[in-house]
Parts: sequence; C-alpha cells; structure tokens
Amino acid sequence: MLKLPHNIGVLFTFCSFIVLNCSYSMATEKKGKFLGAMETEYPAWFKESFLDFNEDIAEASLNGKRLMLLFHQNGCPYCNALVNRNLSQKDIETKVKKNFDVIAINMWGDRELTYVDGKSYTEKTLAAALKVQFTPTTLFYDENGKIVLRLNGYREPAQFKIDLDYVANRKEKDIHYREYVKANLAPKKSSKKLHKEDFFRAMPYDLTVKAGESNQPIAIFFEQKDCPNCDLLHNQVLPDKKTRAIIRKFKTIQLDMWSNTPVITPSGLKTTAKEWAKQLDIKYAPSIVLFNKKGEEVIRSEAFFKVFHTQGIFAYVLNENYKKQPSFQRYLTERADHFREQGQNVDIWRYADEIKQ
Repeated sequence: MLKLPHNIGVLFTFCSFIVLNCSYSMATEKKGKFLGAMETEYPAWFKESFLDFNEDIAEASLNGKRLMLLFHQNGCPYCNALVNRNLSQKDIETKVKKNFDVIAINMWGDRELTYVDGKSYTEKTLAAALKVQFTPTTLFYDENGKIVLRLNGYREPAQFKIDLDYVANRKEKDIHYREYVKANLAPKKSSKKLHKEDFFRAMPYDLTVKAGESNQPIAIFFEQKDCPNCDLLHNQVLPDKKTRAIIRKFKTIQLDMWSNTPVITPSGLKTTAKEWAKQLDIKYAPSIVLFNKKGEEVIRSEAFFKVFHTQGIFAYVLNENYKKQPSFQRYLTERADHFREQGQNVDIWRYADEIKQ
C-alpha cells in the first residue's frame, strides 16, 4: 500500500499555486492584440495659441481668415489620415494655411482654455460640452464666434476641399451646405444605385414609437444613388458578419436623402425622406442615424468609418451603453479591452475582408 507523505496538504497547495499561476500566465499571454492605431505628428504651421478663442477669432479675422478647431486623440488612424492624406497634398495645405488659423485640441487633454462663450474649460471638458464623439472632429467658426460647419469624422480629400471652400468663401450666407456639396462635388465612378440589404425593411416606412409596446431601436441609412462612399460602406464594411448580426436587431430602413419617399418619423410626423433629411441636417451620404427604443436620437455616423467603429456605433445603442457611458470614445476603448481580454485581436483600421492575426 502506497504511503503518502505527512505534508501532502502542503504539496497539493503548492501544486495548485503552480497551476493557477500557469493558468494566469497563459491567460495573460493569450490577450488579443490591438492593431490599427497610428500616432500623428501635427503640422508645425498649426497655430500656437494662448487658447482664448475669442482672441483667436479676432486675430484670424484681421488677417482675412477664420478659426478652425481640430479635436484629435492619440493613436487615432482617422486623424492620421486627415494629416497624412489630406494636409500632405499641396493644394489642400495651401488652401488651409491661406484661409484658416488651425488649433489642435486633444479631446482628453488638460490644457486650460477660454471658449467663445467666455467660460473656462479644459480641453477634455470642452470636448464633452461640445459632445465630441468622434475624432477628428473639425469645427469652423465665423467672425462672430458661431460654428459655420462641423465635421464629425474624417473626410476624404475631394470632400474636404469642398468643405474648406464652403467656409473660406463664406458660402453659408448664400446656400445651405448640403445643397452646396451636391452642386460642387465632382462625380466619381459609382454603382449609381441604392444597395439592397436583407436587414432593410420594406415600405411603408412607419417608424412611430408606440407607448406600451415592445419597440426596437431604429437605424436610418440616408444614402443616394450616385455615391461612391455608399458603395464603400456596403461592399467593404457591412459584409462583416458580426456587424450585420447587430444591425438585424434594429428596425432598419434605407432612404434616398433626395427623394420624396413618404415616411412617418418615430415621433409620428408624416413627411418625406428629403424633408426629414433636411430637418435632421443630414449633410453627407451615407449618414446613419440611430434612435433608441423611445425614438430619441442617440448618435449618428456621418463620415468615413471602417468595421470597428461602425459596429461599435450600433452596439453602443443596442446595448444602451450610452446610459452609463456618455462618451462614445471611452466606450470604444472599453469594448476593445473586453474583446482583447477574451483573447480576440482588435483592429480598428480594417475592412470586412481584412482579418489580421
């Protein structure tokens, strides 16, 4: 008969300690990678400001310019695209330098500043007050401190040139931005049709939120027929299976933003796609506007985003994370950390067909 040593309990404890530590070590080693982040060096010609924006606006005005605030954050690939794809082009750089004083604001920064309302903020509290949810977010101000144009997210060079011209030439006094873009943006090769998706609801489009019923969150895709960026969304972002699974949990419709298609809004208003787009100040195709179960707008996507951010926008509303985390960017960070703790790689700069190991 085998005789066990008297200190067998200590032995088992020691072995358990080894096993637990090995398991912990393996779990740590299996943490997913974080891919796609890009650090950006901002141009030396950006203004070194004392961060009193009324003074900045006055100084810009004296020189025939306007003020441009650029909200950014570390590691943001879309901010990197703005600098390395847009501002690296000589004609764009020249246009910006001639017409704007540009001040870069870190949306998580602690520098103190005085906003146009005369109140004091830090960079991060101003970003919160202005509800900056995406980077880059670019704000253009007129001579009276009024925001003329706000761009929530990255715009490709051709679109960005139109944006700059609209503000630099004071066109807001003559024409609505959306109409200006339609008239001036040169056509690019596109499918010239609206894309069909199996999660789009068929007409009639009645989005009325009814009290006492079990309502779904609502997603509205505002698009147009001749739209290369709509092609990009449908061909390289929406094919992602996990993203599609989330979208199917919404009441989702697609509207041609220039059409007279009848629609009843979540509040019960009878209108048309064109009029509703105008009411919502839809500037860009595609724009995706997300409403919660009560029919309240929560967030919208109106710029160029790849899979991680697009999927995150839908998950943010579906799971009602906006109730406990009002900052979408902090939510994205928490979401990425959660996936990585599960051993999944997170790539914030991939299309649906790009899987990196």
